[in-house]
Amino acid sequence: MTKTDTVHSSAETLRYPWEQHPGEDQVVEVAPGVLWLRLKLPFRLNHVNIYLLADGDGWAAIDSGFGNEESIAAWTRLLDGPLAHVKITRLIVTHSHPDHVGLAGWIVERFDCPLVMSQVEYLQSVYHQSRGTEERRNAQRLFFRRHGMDESLTDKLLGRGQDYLQRVSVLPASYHRISHGDEIQIGSRRFKVITGGGHALDQVMLYCAADKLFLSADQVLSKISPNVSVWAVEPDQNSLGEYLASLARLTTTLPYDVLVLPGHGVPFYGLKTRIKQLADHHEERCRMIADACRAETRTSAQLVPVVFHKHVLDPHQMGFAAGELIAHVNYMLVEGRLTSQDIDGVLHYRTT
Repeated sequence: MTKTDTVHSSAETLRYPWEQHPGEDQVVEVAPGVLWLRLKLPFRLNHVNIYLLADGDGWAAIDSGFGNEESIAAWTRLLDGPLAHVKITRLIVTHSHPDHVGLAGWIVERFDCPLVMSQVEYLQSVYHQSRGTEERRNAQRLFFRRHGMDESLTDKLLGRGQDYLQRVSVLPASYHRISHGDEIQIGSRRFKVITGGGHALDQVMLYCAADKLFLSADQVLSKISPNVSVWAVEPDQNSLGEYLASLARLTTTLPYDVLVLPGHGVPFYGLKTRIKQLADHHEERCRMIADACRAETRTSAQLVPVVFHKHVLDPHQMGFAAGELIAHVNYMLVEGRLTSQDIDGVLHYRTT
């Protein structure tokens, strides 16, 4: 996830009502019956937001945090402190990434509550838990090599770069499905379920029209750009095309003045301005790739430093950068802005 440049819009400016996030043992009420807490993450993106929505005699939790002992300790401190009154009635997980689904099993067991997810994200979580087989590692190795990554880099990406995917507690064996277009009642509020692809396959967002609340998960973040990647399991996926289409739908279906509650960063107003920034950010990257591939063909490995020249990438970040670069290349192939050529088993790209 990367920072995007600030763009000023005459229609709507970005506004952050809470510049300060909750401390480790704090909970902030962002609207009546809506609590915001934040858990630490052990990598560059160093936190994840959790929201609690008043739900009858308890609270519905949105996302669970990372599956490690530190997150369990943080939850325990909160539940012994400012959340001592809280009983979780259900856990709604927005998507399958381990910083969101990682402690689902622990929370469901502790509160004997149902797990609520979209079907694709639940099944994707199951896939992540069993993806460490040798067969799948070989598929990932071939995928990275086909995009021009050398053996040394590939080994790093398959080692520490993929470790985070294992950081989940055992997933509950059953779940309750929610789908795009559903309406669900949480306490006194009705929320419309909106799902979108790109960052995840079918990420769940929740919109309450009456109170103008939009829980955007990782689809629209306040100050950084969500990672949009392609991986070995679906090497030709047009994830960036899916993501941009989702942003366009949000622009046409949601009003200007919603309070956006994102999965990372701080709550904000200015959804449509933020969406335009995100779309412009990806278009700028496409232009950089087009410029680099105009005079000579380039591989994805050669294009990573073109696009991510401002970043020092550890193996964890390099995996995301490579996946995101390939997402841009695949999108540009679909759009007819690049052509591809297989040279000795490695894909090379040229601008049309």
